[in-house]
Amino acid sequence: MFHQILNRRTFLSSSGVGLGSAALSNLIFSDQLQAGATETGGQAGLPHLPQKIKRVIFLCMAGGPSHLETFDYKPELERLHGKPMPESFTAGQPIAQLQGQELKCQKPLTKFGQYGESGQLVSDFLPWHQKMADDFCVVKSLVTEQINHDPAHTFMNTGTAISGRPSMGSWITYGLGSETQDLPGFVVMTSVGGRNPQPIASRQWSSGFLPSQFQGVEFSSTGDPVYYVRPPQGVTLSQQRQLVDAVNELNRHRNQSIQNPEVDARIAAYEMAFRMQTSVPELMDMSGEPKHILDMYGATPGDGSYASNCLLARRLAERGVRFIQLYHRGWDHHGGLERYMNICCDLTDKPTYALIQDLKQRGMLEDTLVIWGGEFGRTPMSQEKGGTGRDHHIKGFSMWMAGGGVKGGMSYGATDELGYHAVENVAHVRDLHATMLHLFGIDHNRFTVKFQGLDLGLTGVEEAHVIKDILS
Repeated sequence: MFHQILNRRTFLSSSGVGLGSAALSNLIFSDQLQAGATETGGQAGLPHLPQKIKRVIFLCMAGGPSHLETFDYKPELERLHGKPMPESFTAGQPIAQLQGQELKCQKPLTKFGQYGESGQLVSDFLPWHQKMADDFCVVKSLVTEQINHDPAHTFMNTGTAISGRPSMGSWITYGLGSETQDLPGFVVMTSVGGRNPQPIASRQWSSGFLPSQFQGVEFSSTGDPVYYVRPPQGVTLSQQRQLVDAVNELNRHRNQSIQNPEVDARIAAYEMAFRMQTSVPELMDMSGEPKHILDMYGATPGDGSYASNCLLARRLAERGVRFIQLYHRGWDHHGGLERYMNICCDLTDKPTYALIQDLKQRGMLEDTLVIWGGEFGRTPMSQEKGGTGRDHHIKGFSMWMAGGGVKGGMSYGATDELGYHAVENVAHVRDLHATMLHLFGIDHNRFTVKFQGLDLGLTGVEEAHVIKDILS
């Protein structure tokens, strides 16, 4: 039996008519799929609460943007610039690359102003954010537990530094299923530009111990977004349809003998992969987008930029994709902070504004949650002589949320006078996850799967709280 399965797969591959490995990995059920799953893949009994959002667009500024040059202005750093960092702040604290060095305070490398009716503080690095200051809520008191990039991304995505756990997009699609039959429920895109772009591993959007159908599918920024999504030269869609029908008939014949539910799921996977051959090219075809929309984003379709990915994120959201994650790699500003902040903000600021405004004008922001931020923040002191950069920082940093169920034009929490420790309304990454689940109508305490003897969920076995004060 194993050889028969292997031969069918080999046949599909060697015949040049592969149906999209991403679609298959996204859709094939495993034996772990629990009883009670709905037809869309969601779990029976969910949501627990009224839903305020249908989808999330998570804008990950990979590398860790400085909260001290974006939303968290600290005039005391101006006064102490170049002076030794008070030991009362740093003694016994984890500092990734500054151990044994003389720590000197680094003043903000830009100016801040108050914007919008709310008077939200936004730095001059982000002029387009200044225009939408009333649209987002800045959480200024976030803390995380991992001080280096890869484990910090793992923690942000899964709620733990342990590799192999499900990512937040996988948890959401596992719980609620997908609203689309023709595209994956969880899509990831990446772009690059700035200093020291750290690699992003595909396990950051893994389904972990959840069924593999719920893992994220990475769309390439240039060329075909999904491998083998286009039929090979000389093969028509009609011929492809015949091949899918033939393979599915073999699977149905096999299933009459072994009654394996995974075979039914494999049949559905081939069907989905075939549908993606039509839906994905249509998604990527931006010829119907008006020029003023392309100009608003600053997008050139097919260029692999963050701007084009933001426009694609809106198109994915329109088509029912549940969780959309955009990584922009280039925010690791240990040196040349002013230069590279200008580069990163020039690449991301306007498209982020455009995404929010586009969602608003289409009536979609009210049921979409947009999250912006990195895996951690940056230190109030510089690691370079002359003060041109900042190190990784986990004890207090900023992220913002906008859209369904979140109050715009406000800030929540605070760091101390130097921006080192979160001291007011401290919010853990798990609290961010709990709040996101709450907006989806999911009680994080009741959303778990038994694994290795533990009831595990996105918020782990630790205590987590919904950040209710930011919710409308």
